[in-house]
Amino acid sequence: MISFLSRFFIKNHNDHSSPVVRRAFGTLCGIVGIVLNIILFLIKLLAGTISNSIAITADAFNNLSDAGSSLITLIGFKLSGKKPEPEHPFGHGRIEYITGLIVAFIIILMGFELLTSSVSKIISPQPVEFSILPLLILIVSIFIKLYMAFYNNNVGKKINSSTLKATATDSLSDSIATFAVLVSTLISHFLNINIDGYTGVLVAGFILFAGYNAAKDTISPLLGQSPDPEFVKNVEDIVMSHDVAVGIHDLIVHDYGPGRQIISLHVEVPGNADIFEAHDEIDLIERTLKEKLSCEATIHMDPVVTDDEAVNELKAVVCTLVKDIDERVTIHDFRMVSGPTHTNLIFDVVVPFSIKMTDEQIKEKIGQLVSDYNSSYFTVITVDKAYA
Repeated sequence: MISFLSRFFIKNHNDHSSPVVRRAFGTLCGIVGIVLNIILFLIKLLAGTISNSIAITADAFNNLSDAGSSLITLIGFKLSGKKPEPEHPFGHGRIEYITGLIVAFIIILMGFELLTSSVSKIISPQPVEFSILPLLILIVSIFIKLYMAFYNNNVGKKINSSTLKATATDSLSDSIATFAVLVSTLISHFLNINIDGYTGVLVAGFILFAGYNAAKDTISPLLGQSPDPEFVKNVEDIVMSHDVAVGIHDLIVHDYGPGRQIISLHVEVPGNADIFEAHDEIDLIERTLKEKLSCEATIHMDPVVTDDEAVNELKAVVCTLVKDIDERVTIHDFRMVSGPTHTNLIFDVVVPFSIKMTDEQIKEKIGQLVSDYNSSYFTVITVDKAYA
């Protein structure tokens, strides 16, 4: 249905990288979500009233909260599309993350409310009435929620929306929860065992777990998470496809919302290259990154020695030596300054955050490795962290 509606209501619906198309998909999914969840709320409330089941009634109000979540998602996509202004020069894209977090909090709140009601039903159990209509309603609602999980996840992947992915996770957990309610109703009738309250606790657990995952997925980009490895690789491939580039390092990605990324990086160029030609090529790389990846790029040009065989060989040796610390450690901006008594090797070393060594320990370790290789070599090291 979403694919069908998108063809009619979304212009250029296949251009998923377009901010306009992203907002249109978010709006469409939000409206469909509101309508379907309100329908589910009404029919489940009817089923819960007929059967006197706390699990079904709680499941109904869970769908009502989902309708509110869809409304918040709809508002979030609308606000995130506001143009930049003096107070917010990078736009309002992070509002989408904030609305996703609000959705997660609503999910968690409903989970706690359902947990409280279910515990009360365990303490003071009431008989559950059996009829065909509530069963049919539960079965239909399971398939509707599975469909909602499918389309939200599918669209969320296409437009890279953490909010829609969180909504998809919520819909999937809802279908599992409703299935548990269905099983509980059947057990209560055919085995004469009242597990309505216990099923409510199980449903609450599913909802709380879904809320936790949704919150985790939306808090990470707000705090400043590591960039997508595929995005980093695309940046590296584009940069290194240009002849002027002999290396890339210090890539930092600033995320101001989906489709609003600003990156900075250092590109190593041959030290003997014409500075004007090299600068022109760097400008071309920045434009290419913007065209292909929809990001604003600022590139610092680092001249390095490329035509000195001794320097190149020694750099390769040091590159191998630092791997003794960790295979992920790399070096850049390598220079060699020779003197009458010793030779200074000056370079930066990039260390992942997961390596539990202080900067001084890293410098000392590399210095010892180099000294063991050749005692006349002294190291002057700057420690960088791997931000991408």
